[in-house]
Amino acid sequence: MAPTSSSTLSVSAAPPPSPNPLLFHLRRPLIAAAAALAALLLLAAAYAPWRVDLPPKAALLARPRFYSFDLVREYHHDPDAFTQGLLYGGNDTLFESTGLYHRSSVRKVELPTGKVLAHHQMDGDMFGEGLTLLDDRLFQVTWLKNDGFIYDRHNFTKRESFTHKMRDGWGLATDGKILFGSDGSSKLYQLDPKSLEVMKMVTVKYQDNEVPNLNELEYIDGEVWANVWQTDCIARISPDDGLVVSWIFLHELRRNLWNSGNMNIDVLNGIAWDEENHRLFVTGKLWPKLYEIKLRPVDGPADGSVEKLCPKASFYR
Repeated sequence: MAPTSSSTLSVSAAPPPSPNPLLFHLRRPLIAAAAALAALLLLAAAYAPWRVDLPPKAALLARPRFYSFDLVREYHHDPDAFTQGLLYGGNDTLFESTGLYHRSSVRKVELPTGKVLAHHQMDGDMFGEGLTLLDDRLFQVTWLKNDGFIYDRHNFTKRESFTHKMRDGWGLATDGKILFGSDGSSKLYQLDPKSLEVMKMVTVKYQDNEVPNLNELEYIDGEVWANVWQTDCIARISPDDGLVVSWIFLHELRRNLWNSGNMNIDVLNGIAWDEENHRLFVTGKLWPKLYEIKLRPVDGPADGSVEKLCPKASFYR
């Protein structure tokens, strides 16, 4: 036990006994053996076959991440716009693709007011879908067709058509080099922006289950974010292997619109990312509002399951 006062210490205490020479010689090999054992343990820790360094994606899957949101700001959004594609165009503008036969369009929108600055009305037999911007070209796909269009971002009358080999046209996004596409299934495509040929295709999965109904897309910080059709959920996907690394739950947005009397709204659809200012925008089909939100981590289900939170996703097994 440690001394409690200096009075218990004796400066005249007898010196410690001289070490026994025999014990000294016995300790030397023991010390050497202990040092050798420590070195072996360090090597084993570094190279033992039972040690597995989880790659970042596997680590994320082992500990799923879930997000809700804080509302930063809300903006007016055309309540007649059946939003199918959305992206940030710089200088507080958005580009938007809208759907429905005889009502489909491509438009440039002023963010602060919701005012439509430029508008192209599509042919009545075309149902507009996903939209993305690469350089000065807007790429758009159409529903139930393999047809798409490329517009000059500064002049929608300058356009050309293309065909693609996805099963259908739902969502589009880009990392600035290639295009990412969805067709309403669990497939995520990588397309060559020049030939529109499929360069790669991965199956999107979460907890070994396929995630179907991938809809509008946005590329953000190395991930492809996808609206999952008929849910209030956004899946954040690793484009390399299709693994869902986290989920965003936006149920409150549609619920609040309903509570405000907006009963004619459709599903959540539309993600836009202002990379320069790190602003995230979301909206939905026929929604009168567009929202700037900031993500907030939340605790998810202990088992990581999202089927109760995204009940209409109907994950394939």
